[in-house]
Amino acid sequence: MRRALASFCVWVEETGSSVEVALVGREGAIGGIVSNGRLPAFATSEVRAAGRFLRIRTSALEAAKLESLALRHWFARYSDCMLAQVFQTSACNASHTISQRTAKWLLAAMARTGETEFRMTQDQLAEMLGVGRTFVTRVVRQFRDQGVIETRRGVFRVNDAAALREKSCSCTAAIEEHFDAVLHGIYPVE
Repeated sequence: MRRALASFCVWVEETGSSVEVALVGREGAIGGIVSNGRLPAFATSEVRAAGRFLRIRTSALEAAKLESLALRHWFARYSDCMLAQVFQTSACNASHTISQRTAKWLLAAMARTGETEFRMTQDQLAEMLGVGRTFVTRVVRQFRDQGVIETRRGVFRVNDAAALREKSCSCTAAIEEHFDAVLHGIYPVE
């Protein structure tokens, strides 16, 4: 069974597109986190990789949080981790190359799904990164020529995670370290 992957995205009026600010996989949740389950939420959520999602009504989740101090604490810690991811993404977007950010995104998707293959187009990846498709096309071609990834229409496959990690910035590791410090064991070792 393929594991699901979703993004929190923010709409950028000037470009007429949304940009990814946080990635969520097997480690977390969408909805009920941002705005504490109340409207309006600032970000939208988009599914990036189909898989199994569990769904609970916001009212049921809020009732469960009222009954369980441990659950409230878990959500508070998870919210801290999500905010750290947004902070790190902001710093990454301002400081790192498109090549590093592309490698970072692929590594983050692998960590959250446990998969090495992702269904997405270069257009979708460019939009998530907030850059033009031609930039992503050049990076993808370079990674492909070096044997780091394979692509076919609408699919990316990571062949060499170690090489991808070398091409990436340190942002994925920083986010994973924070998640581990705050929610130890959230990224299971497989």
